[in-house]
Amino acid sequence: MRWLAKFIYFKLLGWKITGNTNFSKDTIKKAVIIALPHTSWHDFYIAILLRKITGVKTNFVAKKELFKWPFGWYFKAVGGAALDRTSGQNKVQAIASLFKEKEEFRLALAPEGTRKKVDTWKTGFYYIAKEANVPIIMFTLDFKNKQNRVSEPFFPTDDVEADFKTMKAFYKGVIGKKPEYS
Repeated sequence: MRWLAKFIYFKLLGWKITGNTNFSKDTIKKAVIIALPHTSWHDFYIAILLRKITGVKTNFVAKKELFKWPFGWYFKAVGGAALDRTSGQNKVQAIASLFKEKEEFRLALAPEGTRKKVDTWKTGFYYIAKEANVPIIMFTLDFKNKQNRVSEPFFPTDDVEADFKTMKAFYKGVIGKKPEYS
């Protein structure tokens, strides 16, 4: 299936991977991966193709109710982890604990929290990475240039403002599938 993913991604769609192309399943076993700009459902299949091409297993969290019959087995098989979203729970700590429980866990998130245009990112991904002591890998969904650029691992510091400035600079000029939401 990897050859098919490569054929679709590179030949049919004309996309390319740039930046930290050595990012592989052997180098970083735990990380928070942020993908931006998230403007369309098309982002999903681009990410799935890239996941297959690189061989890097990525994970996601979803409400625990999704992990029941009949689809629970599927969500687990594609890297899902159940999250108890009951009010009063510290979601950052709950998700960070998943990193401690698993030998390999790369959590993929969209910091915008929606496919619409936003002025500010949600910050949970940042605090999850800090709490779990794992790097953040930045990943672009650049439909204008048909490329996914992957950053080097970035470890959050104690300077939140400077860290967000650095991360936002990585995405400068990146245009999503729906440019008006980028």
